[in-house]
Amino acid sequence: MRWNKLGLVFDLRAHPLPVGSGDFAQSPQALVLDDRVRIFFSTRSREPDGQYLSHVAFVDMRKDLSMVLGVAQRPVIPAGALGTFDEHGIFPMNVLRHDGVVYGYTTGWSRRVSVSVETGIGLAVSRDEGLTFERLGAGPVLGATLNEPFLVADGFVRVIDGLFHMWYIFGTVWSTAEAGAAPERVYKIGHATSADGIQWTKEDGRRIVADRLGPDEAQALPCVFDCGTHRHMVFCYRDQVGFRTDPSRGYRIGHAWSDDLVDWTRDDAVLTVAGTPGEWDADMQCYPHVFTCEGATYLLYNGNAFGRFGFGAARLEP
Repeated sequence: MRWNKLGLVFDLRAHPLPVGSGDFAQSPQALVLDDRVRIFFSTRSREPDGQYLSHVAFVDMRKDLSMVLGVAQRPVIPAGALGTFDEHGIFPMNVLRHDGVVYGYTTGWSRRVSVSVETGIGLAVSRDEGLTFERLGAGPVLGATLNEPFLVADGFVRVIDGLFHMWYIFGTVWSTAEAGAAPERVYKIGHATSADGIQWTKEDGRRIVADRLGPDEAQALPCVFDCGTHRHMVFCYRDQVGFRTDPSRGYRIGHAWSDDLVDWTRDDAVLTVAGTPGEWDADMQCYPHVFTCEGATYLLYNGNAFGRFGFGAARLEP
């Protein structure tokens, strides 16, 4: 695959969000409308205690991603109620059309004491082209199970031959690198299916993508698309520790392919998107999302500092 990088197509410094919405434009995910592309992302605001709270917003862009048309003036869905799985924010949200409405699969965050966070995947529905979303219920549609005990997140959903498929991540370990350090997490990519997009059957605990960095590799945000004769998956991966400050251990984009949606062959070399020295994505490439619009295939992704400055894009060459 040859991708033509388009640069930082949404720069928060040039198109700031409304006051109080916070920084970051993490995990861009596209919904193609009649006259534009609506790209959802998560932003972060600071609470009085100094901790972050993630909200879902969007930016409207021309279909070739050449111009920003406008940004959301408020979050599309509020944080969850007291004690719920998404009380402390939503990041990310995957959107798709189904039965005349827009499904939004959210990742809800809730804080813990012994570790920093727990997550689950929820479902909300929009009937106004993504301007607002309403939860189907207060709980998640996919969460921890016997062999996936924590950190179920990053759901990406497609309907293929009438069956819902979800690729997502699940935690395998929390551990500390040294005495006194905060626990860091490892997660892997899993797969589930559903007849209705609400009740899901997991391949509980099966890791479908091989590691490149060893057992402590953290894999995140899978996205599956078709190209040529294969199904392709992009995702991001990093080391368990040191990824926040050491670019050599930070997120980069990985790739795998499959002929049957069951067995996946890892082949990162196929995806030729890498950072540009001195640019916004020099140190990190993360949170990829692929979509097709008017015959062209685009890859959205975040760069340095986990998307603090916005997100960029690349276009697949024929």
